[in-house]
Amino acid sequence: MEPVPVVPAAGPASLIVTDSGGHRTRVAVQPLPFHIGRQPDSDLILRDSRVSRSHARIVVDDGRYVLEDAGSRHGIFVNGQRIERQPLVHADRIDFGAQDSYQLLFMMDGAELRRLMEQVAAPESAHGAAGLGGGLARLRAVLDLARTLQSSFSLEDVLIQVVDTALAVTGSERGFLLLKSGDGLETRVARHRHGHKLPLDDLRVPRAVIHRALQHRRDLLSMNFDAGASDGTTAERSVADLDLRSVVCVPLVRIRAGQGDATSLITTGAETVGVLYLDSRLAAADMAGGNRELLQTLAMEASTVLENARLLEEERAKQRMDEELKLAREIQQSLLPRVLPATGWLRAAASSVASAQVGGDYYDAIAVDDRCWSGVVADVSGKGVSSALLAALLQGALIPATNEAAVLARRLERLNAFLLDRTGGEKYATVFYCLFDRGGRLDYVNAAHCPPIVVRPNGETAELAATGVPVGLLEGTTYELAACQLSPGDKLVVYTDGVTEAQNASGAFFGRRRLFDLVRTQAAASAAELHDAIQGAVRDFTEGAPQSDDITLVVLDYRG
Repeated sequence: MEPVPVVPAAGPASLIVTDSGGHRTRVAVQPLPFHIGRQPDSDLILRDSRVSRSHARIVVDDGRYVLEDAGSRHGIFVNGQRIERQPLVHADRIDFGAQDSYQLLFMMDGAELRRLMEQVAAPESAHGAAGLGGGLARLRAVLDLARTLQSSFSLEDVLIQVVDTALAVTGSERGFLLLKSGDGLETRVARHRHGHKLPLDDLRVPRAVIHRALQHRRDLLSMNFDAGASDGTTAERSVADLDLRSVVCVPLVRIRAGQGDATSLITTGAETVGVLYLDSRLAAADMAGGNRELLQTLAMEASTVLENARLLEEERAKQRMDEELKLAREIQQSLLPRVLPATGWLRAAASSVASAQVGGDYYDAIAVDDRCWSGVVADVSGKGVSSALLAALLQGALIPATNEAAVLARRLERLNAFLLDRTGGEKYATVFYCLFDRGGRLDYVNAAHCPPIVVRPNGETAELAATGVPVGLLEGTTYELAACQLSPGDKLVVYTDGVTEAQNASGAFFGRRRLFDLVRTQAAASAAELHDAIQGAVRDFTEGAPQSDDITLVVLDYRG
């Protein structure tokens, strides 16, 4: 069973998140504490290298929402002022000290409704006994809705209360809430003003008429009629046929963040998500005083609830996808060799860090016998699940044990034909495939992979150039087998282009020169020490900036 969200005494809240491109999304401030940062397990993930991995959090203190800096590098700002810890109020603007970064708008859900509640209640003292009953009824209906918004986690309950409140405010007899479904409208809630359900098909006004009317209106559509009157329009004929005295339609639309202290409605026809429909057979709807504004605010609350429900469903779908990708990542990591040789004539250290949840790089090594090791490093084009699946396929195809060097080229040629047949050249991979003999002989095929570096104990270096094009790219490709002789103390550094193309926050690349300089200065180090030195240098250079490619590194140390 999912845990029930904790709602502070202040009520539920949301963040309107605006990215550097101006795109806005609404995120509920749940769970609490609510963590904001760049790391994948944050409740709000902000993909900006200037945002710290754990940048800020929203907590609850004495029933109020409080924003805290979580030890960020560049700080957190509320309404332009840098803060360490500050209570949040409705419409506070939160940013990260950079104009082109994310901006957050803190919204207390239902704040606009509470403002109108005060307006509804304020005039009562001036009305006297005659007008008191109607005003109190309106206020009671609004209070019921406010309580429902505060306490209910059921979308259906909130929508029913919205319709009941609209009926109480306007004095209409019937209320229907319809949501967009394809090109039409589907009835979701049907209510009578006495508080009971109506059959969903009780609304006999053609939905196409309502739909067309809303597309040509910017806000509320209200029509009052004398009994039997009609000027011949389609809408009025429908009203006359059903003997209706009045009809009120309010569009439910997408919500966006406003520039001031409240959200606003997007009122184009394309953004309509539904309609609140009210009608009466006996009396005209009461649209006097503040009822019109109150009805529009009810529509805004319903629109907000629907948008939050949509975003919640998207978030749940994203969480399900993240969980599946996490499982795929665990499986992918489990396919990498658990143990590499740390003693004997060949020693190794390796790692692979995916830029996304799953990566398209992989490495493997297996002892063919006591005199020979087989190794492979591959980099599949693209990123994501499709590249990860192809990487797993390559691993199964290339690692079966063999101590015959000629087999290396033949396997790549067969694999090239297979990939072309299945992917049509749209997916390919660079591959370095080798056999390492105890006598120091290295036989290899390099299918356009980054040239591995051979480094001697004295700092001299050499590269193992490509002997063919990427696997799966061109039909009829043959691969040349090459060889080199290593001496005791020589090391082989095999890497993917994610190492040399690692970028820092300024967009600069780590580059081949840095890699070669580091390899030369660490020429006498062990395989593990050289691997850790390269990995650490890349990490220090990027300073945690998100990377666009996987980073895979393998260091082999021949001891003879």
